[in-house]
Amino acid sequence: MEQHVTPCEDAPPPLMYRVERPVFDEAYLHTQLLHPRERSPKTIRQRLAQQLHCSSERAKAIALSFLPILTWLPSYPVKEYLFGDLVSGLSTGVMQLPQGLAYAMLAAVPPVYGLYSSFYPVLLYTFFGTSRHISIGTFAVISLMIGGVVVREAPDSMFTIQALNGTATNTTVFIDTEARDARRVHVAVVLTTLVGVIQLVLGLLRFGFVAIYLTEPLVRGFTTAAAVHVFISQLKYLLGIQTPRFSGPLSALHSVMAVFSDITSTNVTTLIVGGVCMVVLYCVKDLNERFKKKLPVPIPGEIIVVMVSTGISYGLSLSENYQVDVVRTIPSGLLPPAIPDFSLLPNLVTDSIAIAVVGFSMGISLAKIFALKHGYSVDGNQELIALGLCNFVSSFFHTFAITCSMSRSLVQESTGGNTQIAGLLASMVVLLVVVAIGFVFQPLPQTALAAIIMVNLLGMFKQFRDIPALWRTSKIELAIWLVAFVASVLLGLDLGLLVALGFAILSVIYRTQSSETCDSASLFQAAECTGIKIFHSNSSIYFANSDLYLNALKEKVISAAVSRKRKLKKESAERESQNHKSPQKMSADVELGVTHEVVAGGGSQNHLEGQGNGQVAETHTESDSEETRFLEPLCPVHTLILDWTPVNFIDSVGAKAIKLVRDLISTRRALGSVQKCNITEQICLSFFTGVATPEMVFPTVHDAVLHSRRRTAPPTIPAIQ
Repeated sequence: MEQHVTPCEDAPPPLMYRVERPVFDEAYLHTQLLHPRERSPKTIRQRLAQQLHCSSERAKAIALSFLPILTWLPSYPVKEYLFGDLVSGLSTGVMQLPQGLAYAMLAAVPPVYGLYSSFYPVLLYTFFGTSRHISIGTFAVISLMIGGVVVREAPDSMFTIQALNGTATNTTVFIDTEARDARRVHVAVVLTTLVGVIQLVLGLLRFGFVAIYLTEPLVRGFTTAAAVHVFISQLKYLLGIQTPRFSGPLSALHSVMAVFSDITSTNVTTLIVGGVCMVVLYCVKDLNERFKKKLPVPIPGEIIVVMVSTGISYGLSLSENYQVDVVRTIPSGLLPPAIPDFSLLPNLVTDSIAIAVVGFSMGISLAKIFALKHGYSVDGNQELIALGLCNFVSSFFHTFAITCSMSRSLVQESTGGNTQIAGLLASMVVLLVVVAIGFVFQPLPQTALAAIIMVNLLGMFKQFRDIPALWRTSKIELAIWLVAFVASVLLGLDLGLLVALGFAILSVIYRTQSSETCDSASLFQAAECTGIKIFHSNSSIYFANSDLYLNALKEKVISAAVSRKRKLKKESAERESQNHKSPQKMSADVELGVTHEVVAGGGSQNHLEGQGNGQVAETHTESDSEETRFLEPLCPVHTLILDWTPVNFIDSVGAKAIKLVRDLISTRRALGSVQKCNITEQICLSFFTGVATPEMVFPTVHDAVLHSRRRTAPPTIPAIQ
């Protein structure tokens, strides 16, 4: 026997949501429901005593926040983490060696200082950093910014020497490279010291939030432009030609022109060595990407290229026989600490601020990505302090400014790194090279280092894919990306960053000024309540958009009401002419419950029923102001509700604008209720004066609507409960 079951028999009952409560206004909430505890104001002495109070718990919390290593090292799971950290540290250290040598070229200092910058900061970050996965050390963008400052403060022209060439009339001009390099190291060290001080001060003042002003499209456009600068700067090393290094606006164009003007003197051997290194590195990176799930550790392409090219250069004597530029002298051991030459500070303040902000932004953005992936948190303020200590303390040991490296961080995380023990081991690998076997890399061709830098830029150049993606999603963010890229390429990284920041701030102002506004009729195609208009805006109300807010209010609410009234008046006049009758009463809008009386001469009078609509006057005297005539309720709208749900703040200019609307329409009994946004601000701005009271402010729009419908209902209609 077949059984027929309807689909609805087993369906669960629909969920119902019912709330029944009185209509609340802000005055009732403040006086009846909210009872803030009375507290006597504290004196300055009491506040200082509270801040300076010390206890064992507070001392422990301060120690743990300043030395994050104490939070995880005592409970370090040796069996679970040690092997992964060991493999990760060795892999990252092997990768850090060639990058340190290469990025020193970008910073315009001898290569050995890149090794110093790959040891001291990494060692310090192990103790003071909050991220467990990022790799601190040299980075292309920061190194290039340092190089621009160094070349500007110590150009080649300062170190030219004229030497007699046999006779008194023939002279040879050459550059004292030893004095030039020493001066450039001093500039880089002082710049690093100032960068560290700025980051330390910002961290102690809890300014870790500054990174939020560097939005992702801005950072990606800026780093893509930096990749263009880096690529252009390495062309002369790849081709083996001698061109001056430029800085400032249009430096990229000048560098390209200099390379092409001297391209006929390309060293073919240098180009071949560099080209082969680039092909090998690209193939290794492609293999690592394709088989990253099968390979226990990535293939160390950089160190392979460095070792092989060094061996070939030494065996074939490329420097002597083929004039291939090599690294040359790498002193063994660490240099003793020294105090920087602080007389250079006044010329470096602006540059140090830009480097400090960019370096912190790079580090905190990547640290947050890894923290989110692995389920822990990073402290932006402590990251500022950690980077500041790394730069400030390390500068006394002859390093240049550092930050987080994207490529090394990915290697450190993907090879099993769990904590900064991996970073500590990587720094030990660098120390071993500096102390014991640094001389091995003296025959290393500079074109091989240029190849390493150029291939590592591929990840940044892939950011050009952001352009079509942003075109589909957000035109404003696309504009920020393009402005950051174009400005940084043409004006330089320092001025380009300032221009990009300014444009990003202007885009925020533009968004608040051009925010969407609508009335209740157009909001989600909702049905209007009788005689009630709800005006909604998606932005705060302040000096930049208060006039636009008023104009939108006029256009979408009051102008629409005026148009409705004119339409009703026109229909009444047409009916009168058709019927040829004496003045009579007719229903203009049955749904709204408003009665209009058509009188001779085209005038009409609105009769109120109960406590409904305000008096309507169709004629105006000459003394009526334009605003008064504009805001006069020429339609059956008795209540205007301002929906302030999205409003985060209102400044004094915005409050005055709202008060203007409030005062003018209150003379026609049309002041509506408003949504609560920030009552404290409104009280401070003296908003609740005159006819406006807290009883007109409601916690929800629905409360305001129910209150308005009850107050304006005709006597024959029961009040809405």
